[in-house]
Amino acid sequence: MPAADTEGHTMNYEISLITTMAIAVMFALSLNLITGFCGQISLGHATFQGIGAYAAAMLGKAGWPFLTTLPVSMLLAGLLGVIVGLASLRVRADFLAITTMGVGFLFVGIVRQQEFLGGELGISSIPDHGLGRVGFMSLALFMCACVAALSVYIKRSWMGRVFNGIAEDEDTMRVLGVDVPRYKLAAFAMGTALAGMSGTFYTYHLTFIGAESFGFVESITVLSMVVFGGIGSVPGVIIAAALLSVLPAWFQVIGDYKLLVYGGLLFVMMRFSPGGMAGLAARFFPTTPLGKGGKQ
Repeated sequence: MPAADTEGHTMNYEISLITTMAIAVMFALSLNLITGFCGQISLGHATFQGIGAYAAAMLGKAGWPFLTTLPVSMLLAGLLGVIVGLASLRVRADFLAITTMGVGFLFVGIVRQQEFLGGELGISSIPDHGLGRVGFMSLALFMCACVAALSVYIKRSWMGRVFNGIAEDEDTMRVLGVDVPRYKLAAFAMGTALAGMSGTFYTYHLTFIGAESFGFVESITVLSMVVFGGIGSVPGVIIAAALLSVLPAWFQVIGDYKLLVYGGLLFVMMRFSPGGMAGLAARFFPTTPLGKGGKQ
């Protein structure tokens, strides 16, 4: 292979890897808003990424440009998040986790049975975004930075303090006069809309989607990123999502045993540092941004 072709292939690979990393960080931060900030355990978060992905694919094949499908996909994912949130207001902890897991199984089942959604074969030949590889990667990184900035802003705002209070003691917050259902719905709406945005980027990045990409395994994977980074920690989740998203590409064997590797990492982390990487940093490097992020 000529040197120029080799360099071009390497550059395309690196661009693809960085784009994949940015999408994973967006996705993990969207779950961190719900689980990390507000304490609502979701085992079906990949469903909302799937809603955004399928909406973008269908609209794209209908002739809609990428920048138009993006807000529509976010809106649809956010609306479903509100519906699931409304249905989940009366349940907590384990029951909420089971409810969201059920929604995930329902989504995958519906997609596989509907031919207009691609059925078992998925949707392929999704139109190009028209931004070029570098342009698309740059936009993904920019949106990733925006989600990170939004997360930091929310965490430091009065809303973030309310979210943290609900996560710590929901009953006490009710006694203090806080409209707990309203804030839980707000967390669900924002987190699921951002998941829909990551799904849109996922669709246009791969130009192919299938139901298996948004099943229970992917929901557990993104939850692993949040727990490994440190629940509620923005810098911790960013580092964990970036790292875990590229490990299968760096080490091929991990791709075959991804759940085993992730499960092992989680076991070790929960055994020795329940606060994740942010918790470790807070213990040993308290003055670093990651260490400060681990202090709740």
